Amino acid sequence: MAENTADDDLASRFGRDGYAVLPDALAPDEVAELRAETVRICRGERGHVGGAPAPVPGESDDEAVRRFLCVHYPHKLSALMLDTMCHPAVVGPLTEVIGPDVKSMQSMLFVKSEGRPGQAWHQDEMFIPTRDRSLTAAWIALDDATVDNGCLWVLPGSHRPGVIHPNRRHDDARYDCTVESYAFPYDETDAVPVEIAAGSVLLFNGYLLHKSLPNSGRRGFRRALVNHYMSAASLLPWAPPEAEVPMAQTDFRDIVLVAGRDPYAYKGTTDIRTPRVRRDRSGGCDR
Repeated sequence: MAENTADDDLASRFGRDGYAVLPDALAPDEVAELRAETVRICRGERGHVGGAPAPVPGESDDEAVRRFLCVHYPHKLSALMLDTMCHPAVVGPLTEVIGPDVKSMQSMLFVKSEGRPGQAWHQDEMFIPTRDRSLTAAWIALDDATVDNGCLWVLPGSHRPGVIHPNRRHDDARYDCTVESYAFPYDETDAVPVEIAAGSVLLFNGYLLHKSLPNSGRRGFRRALVNHYMSAASLLPWAPPEAEVPMAQTDFRDIVLVAGRDPYAYKGTTDIRTPRVRRDRSGGCDR
């Protein structure tokens, strides 16, 4: 399992490598309850999930969960998922790498059972256009994440130039999205697998190139709760802009403030996005 063994502090490691591991950030009982909540969400017990398969009478918990790959915005269904988005063991380190004022705009609950695909090389900033370089993911492992079951791979330091690399379509069945980053000045041999234990958290910058491979294990899940955060002091031009408002001035307000103050609180918040399953490969990479 990957460990934080560097002698320098979290902010220094994160600034140099673009990622850092928080070992054992969540207690075993917290992880167990998040797994149980995953079952409730997949069974429809926490509310409607757009595009979800219909429940099958008599199926086991594992069978119910196995039919999902990813649920978007589970924090809108589950008080527990929302509380985890604001978990002190995650938010504290986020303030070290982002700053004192932090907001979250997205959550994703990955299940990834045996045989299910990963995601090709990409940068989160490509899909969530913060453009202020504060975008940070908190990838919370709900199972031990290993090379065999599809842990993340990263290209250390690839965030530093602050460049968004081009995307192209691909037809590689190993990945659930049909787009991938390419033409970047790094080689596959530079990639590092980040194996972490359940309850540990991987923080990584939105410009960091990363990917995952399929779960090649014989049986079992690679569950992870992934939340995205950024500085609350920056605009988030994510939602389609209104015709009369320049793109640079738009501000996505379907957010959760997790630390500090929101300088744009006078705008209020909105409820734009709804919980749904990830679209299949034909729909591209869908955040």
